[in-house]
Amino acid sequence: MRFDAIVVGGSFAGLAAAMQLARARRQVAVIDAGQPRNRFSPALHGMPGQDGRTPAAILGEARAQLAAYPAATLIGGEGATAAATSDGFLVQLADGREMTAARLILAHGLTDAMPGAGAGRKLAPALAERWGHGVLHCPYCHGYETAGGPLGVLATRPDIAAHALLFTDWGPTTLLLDGIPAPDAETAARLTAAGVTIETVPVAELLGPAPRLSGIRLADGRELPMTGLFVAPETRFTAPLAQALGCRIETGPTGPWIATDDWGLTSVPGVYAAGDIAFPMHNASLALASGVRAGVGAHRSLVFGA
Repeated sequence: MRFDAIVVGGSFAGLAAAMQLARARRQVAVIDAGQPRNRFSPALHGMPGQDGRTPAAILGEARAQLAAYPAATLIGGEGATAAATSDGFLVQLADGREMTAARLILAHGLTDAMPGAGAGRKLAPALAERWGHGVLHCPYCHGYETAGGPLGVLATRPDIAAHALLFTDWGPTTLLLDGIPAPDAETAARLTAAGVTIETVPVAELLGPAPRLSGIRLADGRELPMTGLFVAPETRFTAPLAQALGCRIETGPTGPWIATDDWGLTSVPGVYAAGDIAFPMHNASLALASGVRAGVGAHRSLVFGA
């Protein structure tokens, strides 16, 4: 099958990119594995007009709206490989299906791994089963819902200590060093002045029936009540397409991201990137906006030949 553009990924960024092209009456295909990153969360917050709705409901409505455009084709499947051709790009799905297009937009997103899971961290399974509920990653996405109660920030790398200051607007905050070196004197003083408790004893156990969280137990036996535990996950691309195509990849605080210009164009001509894979700060509203940018950028390149 031949298209003007193929979008790999059917969540916020991919659907937004595809809609720009479909509205320009360009033939666009969206390949969607049906595994959006925020599928673990019971609600999406901070997006005007959609605040409090489930991600599944929002995406379902968005897919239906895109499908109403005759130029849009939604394809269920996983993009496995991609390669440049003499007149564009070839994308092969995991089941062997192939399709080609003049432009390619990568919007397949990221996978979250609990900190240290690859090294056998003991807390990883308990963190994973509470992910999106009692264990959270973003105060702007989930802080309001946990506000008022005691909050924990699990330090998974040294720079997390300073970030604990962010959480104090939502509730009493405890920074759990859990084996990470203590912050320097200046940072420690700022945390203490803001009311942040610095806990040096490692975390032994998460408390409460999963996926909820009622508190934590420290290695010395003390139990601390908590309405939410914030963790910075390790992130990975859900598909190896950027590497296969030779796109320039940068390393962010939690993992890799694809470098792009102001229109979402990667270092490879004709290949665009959008969503969480295209910048180090992750948020559904930002992903949506970057999808619009990449879709418009791809359409402009089809028109002007850049």
